[in-house]
Amino acid sequence: MPSPNASPTLFLLHALGASSGSFQRIGDALTGHVDVQGIDLPGFGSAAAVSDTSLEATVEHVVRVLSERARGRWMLGGHSMGGKIAALVAARVLDGTAPLTGLAGMVLLAPSPPRPEPMDEERRAAMLSWVDDGAISEQDAETFIAQNTARPLDPGAHSVALTDLRRTSPTAWRAWLETGSRVDARADVGRLDLPVLVLAGEDDTDLGAAAQPGLLADVYPRARFHPLADTGHMIPFERAPEAAAAIAAFVADEVLAGPVVPDAWARLIAGDRVDARTRGILNRRAMPDDRGYAPRALDLAQLTLLREIADLVVPQDGPAIDIAARVDAQLARGEGDGWRPEGLPPDPEAYRRGLNTLAAVWPTDPIERETVLRAAIDGDGPAEGELDADLLAAWLEDARVDLVRQWLAHPASMARTGFDGFATGGREPLRGYVHLELGRREDWEPADVGGTIATGDAA
Repeated sequence: MPSPNASPTLFLLHALGASSGSFQRIGDALTGHVDVQGIDLPGFGSAAAVSDTSLEATVEHVVRVLSERARGRWMLGGHSMGGKIAALVAARVLDGTAPLTGLAGMVLLAPSPPRPEPMDEERRAAMLSWVDDGAISEQDAETFIAQNTARPLDPGAHSVALTDLRRTSPTAWRAWLETGSRVDARADVGRLDLPVLVLAGEDDTDLGAAAQPGLLADVYPRARFHPLADTGHMIPFERAPEAAAAIAAFVADEVLAGPVVPDAWARLIAGDRVDARTRGILNRRAMPDDRGYAPRALDLAQLTLLREIADLVVPQDGPAIDIAARVDAQLARGEGDGWRPEGLPPDPEAYRRGLNTLAAVWPTDPIERETVLRAAIDGDGPAEGELDADLLAAWLEDARVDLVRQWLAHPASMARTGFDGFATGGREPLRGYVHLELGRREDWEPADVGGTIATGDAA
């Protein structure tokens, strides 16, 4: 199983007129913390000769590259134009239509939003005119750099930016300005519930620090907005050290939370034995928990107590799943197993009453907590409270099932317990198991489920 603290990979998609090389300085500053890999988009950088530069083709290109490179826990990000493309790719990962798993967060630098990008139309027309006669001239490239920076770039950064602009495909430049930037992709992107860091310059105009919350808050409910002073639009060149520091802190705080799905199991989830709907469910379950989660069905004291109960019911080694928060979210959504013991109110109210009853006698000493919980489970709970001893015991049976179920639902827990029953679809006809025998596994199953295998066991 991969180390939970192994450096995750951050795949970054560049801005209009840039290339993967624009992220070199950020990558160098993050060495040892995050492995930064830029991806050249069709029409730019090393892919400047690619003819299909449409938004759909670009998204498919990124999915193909990630299918080849993405392993373990990884993040996706984008600068300006790349931010919109990253959103479309992330949506496909979270709904399972992309054959990928392991996405754990996003890093966006002055991103273009899923909605049509705000842009002055006179400026758009001027930029389009730069490619009327072919590639962007040096003079127009210099104008673009000056318009998008708060201060002149240092010679090295300026040289990279200028080279990338001059080798940009005129077709790709025009495709983004005329079509890609104007596309309203909000229906395709939806609401992406994952850790997100948004960096933006205070001196940027359309996509700056002041504008980003209004453009993105409804898309990324867990977004952390980080303004950069004295910074324009070209963040990777203007503020690489500051951007890297913010990314490192974000990764440590948000992305490394929770367990990692082992590589063999990740390959199985991403493979053709798993249908898109199931893959999407597993990818969302594997997402790192929100460290700042605000309870929705319970209050903070009740959630804190439920977390302490969870630690006793489902002790976890290493980075833990916040199963109590997941139960609270389940209650808020009105989900459950469809039944409850006689005498108990609906689940959210039963949880509140049960937790309040236990809170009156809950000790601070962890060893004493186990004794109190065991007594309540056995029907010897507090004599007074919002639930009597029998109803408290009945509620605790339900609560223990919910907590264990939330732990088992995580793909890393499935791997730990050897459950691969989710991998029986993906194409017609449905494929199940050929041999159901003790000590025998099939050739598509991860080796750590144990048992011997005979070649050709599975179709």
